[in-house]
Amino acid sequence: MGQRLCLLRGRRPERLATVLRQVLSPLDDAAVMNAVSPRLTEALSALGRPVHGWSGRLTRKARHLSGLAKTHTMDALSVGHLDHESGDRIVRFAGQVLVAKATERGSYARTTPDRHGFPRLHRSRIKQHFGYVTGDLVRAVVPSGKWAGTWTGRVSVRARGQHSVTTPRGRIDVFHERLRPPQRGDGYEYDSRAESRPSKKEVDGGATRS
Repeated sequence: MGQRLCLLRGRRPERLATVLRQVLSPLDDAAVMNAVSPRLTEALSALGRPVHGWSGRLTRKARHLSGLAKTHTMDALSVGHLDHESGDRIVRFAGQVLVAKATERGSYARTTPDRHGFPRLHRSRIKQHFGYVTGDLVRAVVPSGKWAGTWTGRVSVRARGQHSVTTPRGRIDVFHERLRPPQRGDGYEYDSRAESRPSKKEVDGGATRS
């Protein structure tokens, strides 16, 4: 490596400058994983347990041969050896998948600035009001009015007790007495979605795993 750098310094200094910039720049996520995976495998193997690695290239190949869509769930099903020639097949697919999304737990900032950056108002250090904190999943029962009905969503608390609840139709203001907490905020937002399923032709021509 040292000899190559010396040759670049003498013959192609502009190329040497490019190489040095690349050395100092951080690696991309995929490059980091490619560099760390062999070291991690070695460290885990030293514990005396069998460790088997599986590359993304092999996962992509197995998914393609199975005729599966590019999703996290289908990628997970495609990890591991499948003997396509002997008739191995993936025969069970998830219809619904759970999606977890990291959410904020609030802000450390004690002021809210205006568009010029000057403090516009001060935020309270107390985050819990009337038993609720921003981010809790609540069920609101509104007996009458424009928003009459039962609504479920994340709550933004207010010190006066009239909290704001985010619903699929918009935000509504509800007094805390009409709220019930199905789930306390834990820093994540949970949802479910339908998983992409291959066609019957793709299933018949693909691999099998149960």
